[in-house]
Amino acid sequence: MPSFCVTVRRGILRRYRQVPRTEADGTFNYNRASNRQGLLSAGVCGCCGPLRPRYKRLVDNIFPEDPKDGLSKSDMEKLTFYAVSAPEKLDRIGAYLAERLSRDVVRHRYGYVVIAMEALDQLLMACHSQSIKPFVESFLHMVAKLLESREPDLQVLGTNSFVKFANIEEDTPSYHRRYDFFVSQFSAMCHSMHEDTDTRNRIRVAGIKGLQGVVRKTVNDELQAIIWEPQHMDKLIPSMLFNMQDGEEPDRTGHPSTPSGTGQDGEENPAVLAENCFRELLGRAAYGNMNNAVRPVLVHLDNHHLWDPNDFAVSCFRIIMYSIQAQHSHHVIQQVLNHLDTNNKSTPRVRAGIVQVLLETVAIAAKGSVGPTVLEVFNTLLKHLRMSVDFELGESSRRNSACSVSSGRGKESEERIVQNAIIQTIGFFGGNLPDYQRAEVMMFIMGKVPVYGTPCHTLDTVKIGHRGTKRIQTMLLSSLIMVTSGFKSKSMSTALPPSFLDPLFSISLMEDSELRQLVLEILHNIIDRHDNRAKLRGIRIIPNVAALKIKREKISKQDIAFMKKHGQQLYRHIYLGCKEEDNNHKNFELLFTTLAIVTIELANEEVVIDLIRLSIALQEMCLINEENMPMFIRCGIMASVAAYLNFLSQMIANPPFCQHVSKVIEMRSVEALFLLPEHIFKDKCPLPESLDKEDKHLYFQTADIAECLAGPGYNAERLSVPYIPQVTDEDRLTRRKSFVDTISLQVDIMPNSLPDKQSQLAEEITFATLKKAIDTTGLEEQEREKRRQLMEKFQKAPFEEIAAHCESKANMLHDRLAQIFELTIRPPPSPSGVVSISAGHTQHPSVPVYEMKFPDLCVY
Repeated sequence: MPSFCVTVRRGILRRYRQVPRTEADGTFNYNRASNRQGLLSAGVCGCCGPLRPRYKRLVDNIFPEDPKDGLSKSDMEKLTFYAVSAPEKLDRIGAYLAERLSRDVVRHRYGYVVIAMEALDQLLMACHSQSIKPFVESFLHMVAKLLESREPDLQVLGTNSFVKFANIEEDTPSYHRRYDFFVSQFSAMCHSMHEDTDTRNRIRVAGIKGLQGVVRKTVNDELQAIIWEPQHMDKLIPSMLFNMQDGEEPDRTGHPSTPSGTGQDGEENPAVLAENCFRELLGRAAYGNMNNAVRPVLVHLDNHHLWDPNDFAVSCFRIIMYSIQAQHSHHVIQQVLNHLDTNNKSTPRVRAGIVQVLLETVAIAAKGSVGPTVLEVFNTLLKHLRMSVDFELGESSRRNSACSVSSGRGKESEERIVQNAIIQTIGFFGGNLPDYQRAEVMMFIMGKVPVYGTPCHTLDTVKIGHRGTKRIQTMLLSSLIMVTSGFKSKSMSTALPPSFLDPLFSISLMEDSELRQLVLEILHNIIDRHDNRAKLRGIRIIPNVAALKIKREKISKQDIAFMKKHGQQLYRHIYLGCKEEDNNHKNFELLFTTLAIVTIELANEEVVIDLIRLSIALQEMCLINEENMPMFIRCGIMASVAAYLNFLSQMIANPPFCQHVSKVIEMRSVEALFLLPEHIFKDKCPLPESLDKEDKHLYFQTADIAECLAGPGYNAERLSVPYIPQVTDEDRLTRRKSFVDTISLQVDIMPNSLPDKQSQLAEEITFATLKKAIDTTGLEEQEREKRRQLMEKFQKAPFEEIAAHCESKANMLHDRLAQIFELTIRPPPSPSGVVSISAGHTQHPSVPVYEMKFPDLCVY
């Protein structure tokens, strides 16, 4: 019996070996082999088991004779039932399917490849046991085989299967699985440059979907955090940006175009699909991964020269800011700032493009959490502002010495683009910050403004000279206007601390009218808390102030304390600012608005009296004209005083005061139109040769105003004390010098000329001189009158004015002592004859000792 069985088995095996080879292609026919397997099993009569495992027979049965017939559904159901019932066989099923698929790919039997991938997809969707891990490895191996193929259809097929796999949520994480190959292959597909447009779009869409699948599969897996490493982000991000950019290139108007051969469906448009994938990736980025996600964007923009024009760069960062979590915004801002530092020597248009991107970034992040980078943003921008001014001045100086004028002007205008973009960014960012942060930013920017009298400042103005310093001052003050716009502070002492107010007032006394205008606009933004400035626009005689519907509240105790402390300082700078010779219509309009806003926001009874004293003092200054001011300035001040007293009299609702002001204005409209704002600020207004002080009916009289205000509420007696501002050394120097580096003195100290000068300065002593010195009658009367005026001033003047007077004297004393000490510690003079003191540093030329001439008392 055994020998018979062996004989039968050998015969059947010979028949079995002859059957599987076909005459057409010599390939193995698994279906005919399965039939012979049954014959073999039947022939052994139960002595031997099946020669092929059951899972192989089930896999073979799903493949039909003709690939066009597709997957056999009934046999697939059997295979699925078997895999679910015996999950330990899944790894073998996967390995066998992978073996068949690899052989079919090599032999170009793409019909069976499609059937194999369809079977794999159904098995993946049906099986969710822990044994699926080895099966996934076989599946990924088969997907990799398809992606390595040069056939677009197979690449798309493998990508679709991978996307289906990516949507499956696994119960347990995988410790050893890596997707490096898939990131590289899908990124390469995103950059496909196939000749056929439809095929190219299909491959790119498949690559983007594959990257999206990788992101979905790995981003939520803590064990796959390696996907956020730079080597992967450097492939993922540029692939998406390349398709987003390529979708916009054909249409230069800025609207994304639809690739030919595709419809409007976003699933078939590479640009739209890439943008969606880009948003999804950024939305899943954690705190520690933001830098790795943003850096490739900046590198891509650099490599493709997309900063000029920067439309695509702006759209990219808008997508970034709206996709990431709000608390991560400061990471993006920091990255852009660092990139701006890296490109500090790039062309002006590139730097301007980066700054504009920063503007769009901070515009979105300003109202969110910007972290500790608030001041760092301003510090970096101010640094680049200074660098831009340096570049502009350098080009300007080279242009003056070179022959090419047009190119130099173009370079200068491009630097202006950078500067305007920086100022706009500073102002917009600061203007959208909360009030508590905005106050810090205001202090920070003011600390950067070059102001005379500050011991040190960050911006070195020695090298940039007059023009550069003024340029920086103008730009920083312009940015302060934007930062303070809409600023609402409950207390003026908080909004205007001395560290902010003092340098601001110092700038208000400079000889440049544009700088003074900017200072007044900053004060308006801070003081005007009820938005009344628009109603006061235009200096004029307002017939009915009540019709303006001005909003105001009762002045708080904090604001009363602020005016007691800083009111005299404010009045003094308004007084000194009015008589600047380069004032124009806008300066007078802003000064009038300043007085009106102070009246609305900060005026109580005591402040009203001070403002009237200030107005009368301005009128007297124009009539006396000790400083020989131009007639236009004198008439402009008189017209501003008339407009303000008309406004003030109606605001305090005092009928006698209103009648007096109206009477003076009416007389001026008849006899002196040049003293009214509606006429003096018109072009070609005729000016008088002089102002006659005797025409008292044309001027506001202190006695009449005091009589109108007599009664409870107002201390009218204080009006009899004329307002006299105390001008300090800082005011005088600041008015003469608008820049901190222009102090230059030259002193002649030639020894030979010293005796001559001393003889010229010495006064000849005669009998008349001695008699005049002995006769002290006139001096006693003058001293008595001076003492009387001093006592009257200390009795009636406000305490703040007395304190300001004493403080100015103390400052003058300290300045004199400092000068004396400087002279005492100064080295001996050089015989060269000239000592140059420039920018505060004394320079002495070196002279040999044997050539120096010493006084006789020093030689022995």
